[in-house]
Amino acid sequence: MGYTKQAIKGISWVGAVRVVIRGLSIVKTALIARILTPFQFGLFGVTTLVFALVDIITETGINIFLVQQKDDVDKYINTAWLISIVRGVVMAILIVITSPFVAGFFNNQDAVQLLLLMSFVPLIKGFINPSIIKFQKEMQFGKDFIYKISIFFVETIFSILLVFLMQSPIGLVWGMIISALFEVYLSFEMMSPTPKYKFEKIKFWEVIHQGKWITLSGIFNYLFQHTDDVMVGRLLGTSSLGLYDMAYRISLVPIYDLSDTVSRVTFPVYVKISDDLKRLRTAFFKSMIFLSAVTIIVGLILFLYPEQIIVLLLGSQWVAAAGVLKILALFGVFKAFSAASSAIFLSLGKQNIVSMISVIGFLGLLITIVPFVTLWGLEGAAFSALFGTFLTLPFTFYFLYKNLYKNE
Repeated sequence: MGYTKQAIKGISWVGAVRVVIRGLSIVKTALIARILTPFQFGLFGVTTLVFALVDIITETGINIFLVQQKDDVDKYINTAWLISIVRGVVMAILIVITSPFVAGFFNNQDAVQLLLLMSFVPLIKGFINPSIIKFQKEMQFGKDFIYKISIFFVETIFSILLVFLMQSPIGLVWGMIISALFEVYLSFEMMSPTPKYKFEKIKFWEVIHQGKWITLSGIFNYLFQHTDDVMVGRLLGTSSLGLYDMAYRISLVPIYDLSDTVSRVTFPVYVKISDDLKRLRTAFFKSMIFLSAVTIIVGLILFLYPEQIIVLLLGSQWVAAAGVLKILALFGVFKAFSAASSAIFLSLGKQNIVSMISVIGFLGLLITIVPFVTLWGLEGAAFSALFGTFLTLPFTFYFLYKNLYKNE
């Protein structure tokens, strides 16, 4: 059975999700950028940095594990839910414990209040019904569209409203909390089976064992994505972090989102045809031709017109981020290819390769970030991210060749 039509349909649905979400995100960002200052955005950026780190170091890889299973996944739902709840509790505790240290590191005590409030987000999200992974596994992307758009719409409306009323980034965190509560409700309303509190030791350790490489990959991917943020915030200040974070988002939103769209659809397809290398190669090359054509065009637009794009979207107070955006446009193109290639390795059960490539990218960033930021400021951080991503490409090409042509 061919999966081309299913893949095209899936890309259309997931692409529609991305378009609508990013459309709302642009509206949300444009409105909030005219209410909050770069310093306030930087303050919220510190909060999301901590949230993302705690999210990664507690990652179990359970969603990847469930999609990789070629038989029915219902037998793992109870275990998946229990792991998710425990993980949410652990994340909340870690955020609370580390909040004063984070505030001290960034020399900004205002971050403590935001972090304490943010701790409720993972606690609530831990109760989401893990059966929603079947949207991706069974390629039910129409339902996934309704699910994701509904959640993001709720977050957007409440975030804008609360930021306007509070004139503070606290409104953004409250928007996330309300959205998390709504997501828990919707996950049980839209998908079955309903999980139960039931500990199954064998399944528990099976999931944890398979997910260890995903956890390692996630940690180094986080370090790669956010070490530059941390150093900018530490060396150049919270306002500079706000500028850098906004440029980073603009560069990755259109490019990386497209890559993630293709990966989400092709991953379950790759799993189904992973025993046939010829079909797997053909499917991969088709997806990469499409992805490369679009990302290069978008990257060129961002590279050629960074100042105009920033003024149009955010206003003139953010124009200092134009030079950073120009460099990050190139970074986004390379990053999109690297991210899309991960779906192939995961479909073949090669989580260790994804981890290895993440480590290489992080090391490239680590050895250049301080000297580059010292020499060139914000642009130096962007150059460091670009260098780290470029460094991963030879290894990605090598492992793709080795795994897709191993019997030839």
